[in-house]
Amino acid sequence: MHPLFKRYATPLTTGLFLVSMISGIALFFHWAPSAFHGMHEWLSIALLVPFALHVWKNWRGLVNYLRNRTLFVALAASLVVAVPFAAPAIMGQSGGNPAFKAVGLMTQASLTEIAPILGSTPDGLMKTLSDQGHSVASADQTLAAIATGSGIDANRLLFAVIQQLEKR
Repeated sequence: MHPLFKRYATPLTTGLFLVSMISGIALFFHWAPSAFHGMHEWLSIALLVPFALHVWKNWRGLVNYLRNRTLFVALAASLVVAVPFAAPAIMGQSGGNPAFKAVGLMTQASLTEIAPILGSTPDGLMKTLSDQGHSVASADQTLAAIATGSGIDANRLLFAVIQQLEKR
């Protein structure tokens, strides 16, 4: 192993773990999630590189953990606590972030149905969408249909409409 990698494997693992820990705690308590979500995801992925270097640097110690089965116990315990979080989604049961479900439902609703939720009128939504360059035939259209006609993602269209309405 290159001396530079050897010198920085553990400190980088520690630093990125601290960032992941702090951003994870912030996300758990819903403190500025938009500020921490991308950071948490991307830097947790970046943590894989120094983690791999750390494992490489400490390979002999890891093999000792394998020999005395300590690693197996720790991995089994980690799996036991992780499975309940993933099992519902893997088994096709409902669950997950209710905000994502709400967004999906809103994009499938007609402009007439979602206008009151967005604090607008069907005509107001039609004008907002037209002002943004989208073709809207009637207030009975769904945001998903309008988005498809415009060649964009329905969620992006909903967020653009919300942003425009907030400016007014």
